[in-house]
Amino acid sequence: MLTVLAFILTLGIVVTVHEYGHFQVARWCGVKVLKFSIGFGQPLWSKRFGKDQTEYVIAAIPLGGYVKMLGEEASPDESNVSSEDMSRALNRQSVGKRIAIVLAGPFANLLLAIFLYWILFMTGVVGIKPTVGKLIENSPAALLNLQADEVIQKVGNQSVSSWQDVRWLLLKETLKKTDIAIQTINPQQEIKSYQLNVSNIDFDDEKLDVLDKVGFIVEMPKISPKIGEVVKGSPAEQAGLKTNDLVLELNKAKVSDWDSFVKEIKSHPETEIALLIQRDDQLMALSVTPEAIIENDEKIGRIGAGFNMQQSELDQFFITTHYSVSGAFLKAVEKTWDTATFSLKMMGNMVLGNVSWKGMSGPVTIASYAGQSANMGFKVFIGFLALISISIGVLNLLPIPVLDGGHLMYYMFEFFTGRPVSEAAMNVGQRIGVFLLACMMVLALYNDINRLITG
Repeated sequence: MLTVLAFILTLGIVVTVHEYGHFQVARWCGVKVLKFSIGFGQPLWSKRFGKDQTEYVIAAIPLGGYVKMLGEEASPDESNVSSEDMSRALNRQSVGKRIAIVLAGPFANLLLAIFLYWILFMTGVVGIKPTVGKLIENSPAALLNLQADEVIQKVGNQSVSSWQDVRWLLLKETLKKTDIAIQTINPQQEIKSYQLNVSNIDFDDEKLDVLDKVGFIVEMPKISPKIGEVVKGSPAEQAGLKTNDLVLELNKAKVSDWDSFVKEIKSHPETEIALLIQRDDQLMALSVTPEAIIENDEKIGRIGAGFNMQQSELDQFFITTHYSVSGAFLKAVEKTWDTATFSLKMMGNMVLGNVSWKGMSGPVTIASYAGQSANMGFKVFIGFLALISISIGVLNLLPIPVLDGGHLMYYMFEFFTGRPVSEAAMNVGQRIGVFLLACMMVLALYNDINRLITG
């Protein structure tokens, strides 16, 4: 239910802002708006109001929307617009006004992203400190002889404060297929410089993120095997485990940290396990039988217990970056611009075959991430909403007929030649545009379904 609600909320906000951009600029330009629809298909709610009696509609299929304007479908020479409204028809406006109207939707999406990022940066961005942990063997990072506990300070010529920053900058730089300058500082406060070779990075495997491809493993806190929350009715509760119990042994083997404890639990589904725990000053022997669940098509064990860790222990691994009102705004503009241009570069690389089409996502994946981000908290969901808004804005700018970018292409032709695109050419363009969009949708849905099947 959370996934469904988050998906509807995400698309509802992004689509409404996009269509409102077209709507408002059209009215500023003096164009009469006949209908403002959020969604397609059967209307669930509709009402007419305002001076122009514009019809406002919420439709059943929430995968888009549209703004219908007077004279939008009629050619300038064969308009069926009444004489009193002739000057308010879209096709009677200057090409400059029509360009402004068609750009308003994508521009509104980018403004929404700037606003959302502005809120995030003002309230503080929490990230994991970019401390180097283990390195994947024979990876580009491992070949640099980086040492554990070095903290990454710069990627390229840009400073970083978190692994999120490192991941983003590496992702942008790897597309250039050139060496990337990495600057670190070690525990002895010595500055180190490296050249990371990414020429052989393969983007065909869309499941791995760029840190995996480069070879970095984020250093995470070593969590003590102390029991935190115990789920009611779970195998852990039935075995007698309680909050603050410290697990010392599992099947007579010493347990050093939470990760190793979880690993053993996962590997013993429906198998009784002997535990030695410390409760206060007492040692106790217990036994627990993990229940079996399926994760990524694999049968694993689970007992229904979380770890217990003090906030002070976690704080040393995290950093919160705050910005002033003006600094947050500039950072939001920079973030939106970087994300938009990077999206265009990725699309270009997909067309050229440099990046796998498997990375394209459809509504199922968007819904899944909407639910996950909403479950992780308000700030994560706001960041996800900003990213989707940018994606919708960029997608609509593509020069494909039926998209805003296709209309912009027609208007730019008219601007430079002084004559509009012929109706016959527009009809052909419409068919091509529908075909291309259908192909993109089929590919995106195929990728969605493939992810569901393969986990």
